[in-house]
Amino acid sequence: MRVAIGDILPTRTLAKDIRDTPKFRTILASIQEVGIIEPLAVHPEPAGGKGYILLDGHLRLEALKALEATEAVCLVATDDEGFTYNRQINRLSAIQEHKMILQAIRKGVPPERIAQTLSVNVERIRERERLLDGVVPEAVELLKDRMVSRGVFAILRKMKPLRQIDAAEMMISASRLNVPYAKMILAASRPDMLIEVKKPRQLDATPEDIARMERQMEKLYLDYKAVEDTLGETLLVLVVAKGFVARLLRNNAISGYLNRYHQDLTGELATVMEAVGADARTPGRE
Repeated sequence: MRVAIGDILPTRTLAKDIRDTPKFRTILASIQEVGIIEPLAVHPEPAGGKGYILLDGHLRLEALKALEATEAVCLVATDDEGFTYNRQINRLSAIQEHKMILQAIRKGVPPERIAQTLSVNVERIRERERLLDGVVPEAVELLKDRMVSRGVFAILRKMKPLRQIDAAEMMISASRLNVPYAKMILAASRPDMLIEVKKPRQLDATPEDIARMERQMEKLYLDYKAVEDTLGETLLVLVVAKGFVARLLRNNAISGYLNRYHQDLTGELATVMEAVGADARTPGRE
């Protein structure tokens, strides 16, 4: 929604010289040329207030003030806790950037002007404009909000549509949205799954090796999905167990005994409990 600049309440104070920094100048130039790319994130002020608390986008808000804008495009968040929100926010993905560039070009902004605004070579803008050529919409939909390496899409174009979708699902399941993993999927693909039957020259493998790699990758994918299905329940059990062990260690008699006779065990317990706590705090766990 559009919110009046005067109704947005920042949650932190920016440095006095912030407008002189390169980052601020880049954001300012970007807004001038193509508008807001990532909307500001706000939360309605509690207790019936009319304002909106700013959760993310302080530099963008300052740039809008410098441009004497009266309104800002905002996302209204359901969580009013800024730290939690900032931990979970996703930055602009490659596909989102591609769509932003196409939208700007359709509005009449020359690629050269976009390149100058973003401080990149104009050919890079043209490459990003062609980013999704040859990639099926289903794979694009799966990857649209993911931080995917741009080189992944060039590899996907070498695969047939169904294999592109399979590859996208495998990369998401393994949380490996990068070029090396995409190349591994390409190398393990059967010839009938590829646009060109010819394999990459650098891959020195026999057809038997390729078939074995494909079987292993499919088994790994199925094993990963099986673990993913039980992850929430397993994590819950670990958190409960951690609480029980922590309560035991708070007992002076038990902790004293362990420190005297089993110091190695005490250290291992502390390491395991810390790991469980880190997993429980990781954004994206469901």
